[in-house]
Amino acid sequence: MNRSAQVFSFLPHPLENKLPISFFSQNPTKKITVFSSISISAILTKEQEEDSKSISQEIPTFNFKAYMVEKASSVNRALENAVLLKEPLMIHESMRYSLLAGGKRVRPMLCIAACELVGGEVSTAMPSACAVEMIHTMSLIHDDLPCMDNDDLRRGKPTNHKVFGENVAVLAGDALLSLAFEHMATATKGVSSDRIVKMVGELAKCVGSEGLVAGQIVDIFSEGLTDVELEHLEYIHIHKTAVLLEASVVLGAISGGAKDEEIAKLRTFARCIGLLFQVVDDILDVTKSSQELGKTAGKDLVTDKMTYPKLLGIEKSREFAEELNREAREQLSGFDPEKAAPLIALSNYIAYRDN
Repeated sequence: MNRSAQVFSFLPHPLENKLPISFFSQNPTKKITVFSSISISAILTKEQEEDSKSISQEIPTFNFKAYMVEKASSVNRALENAVLLKEPLMIHESMRYSLLAGGKRVRPMLCIAACELVGGEVSTAMPSACAVEMIHTMSLIHDDLPCMDNDDLRRGKPTNHKVFGENVAVLAGDALLSLAFEHMATATKGVSSDRIVKMVGELAKCVGSEGLVAGQIVDIFSEGLTDVELEHLEYIHIHKTAVLLEASVVLGAISGGAKDEEIAKLRTFARCIGLLFQVVDDILDVTKSSQELGKTAGKDLVTDKMTYPKLLGIEKSREFAEELNREAREQLSGFDPEKAAPLIALSNYIAYRDN
């Protein structure tokens, strides 16, 4: 197959439209507005430190570290109970190995925070929070396989296929994917059946051929290309990375009883931080060690993948991330500041993280 001959349609820029994330442009040659000269990273510049200080002054009573510890602990307990060790032992051991291997639990936290923002309870959002983490874990297991990214390290531990073999790793990912839908559909309480159906549809679209899989397939066939433009790269990461963060926030909002206009604002917020997450990830890949990251550093360079630093340079990538973070926070301006504090803090955490 001639990879350079592949033609893909691209999403409009995430900050310039209000379309669902699975929207495909009918005109692949359409000009798309992008931030070609905007600059951030996990390494704070002086201006970013000042910006961070001003943000923390807006929400002085919010203890983000305590929030993260509390919510991560709750999510970990829920995941432990959702995937019990039972027959067949091998498959459940493999599922639990990757699902319970730690991680920041950013996606479940976003789901819970969005639910609470619109007046919902943690218990209402928890099944959805677990579901998005199961799907995230599935994507990591499959991404690490030799036929995909061929990685040996994940979250500071050997990848799933290195421990259980490729055949079991594939099946563990498959099992986590199906369990995510079962768990969300059967364990969610106090939410109308209409809303649960809407949530199932949202999550299915996020994972499928117009979502996560779309980003993955375009990414695979973009390796080694030299004429990739910014909108092409954004298409990959809006689908491959941002789509699951968007689903996390939208599922939380729907389960919490959000109105359509609130969901729309939160969708844009999530789209921004989803792309922000990938920009920072790309920067960290070339500025941090494997030990600091808990996964193999520099692998994008080795596989000749197109990244934001490769396309824009480090400084422009940092500026782009800063703009995405600013736009994300602006989407929360109409909500109760106290209830919005966790999402604002999560946005800043994604921007300024160092692993």
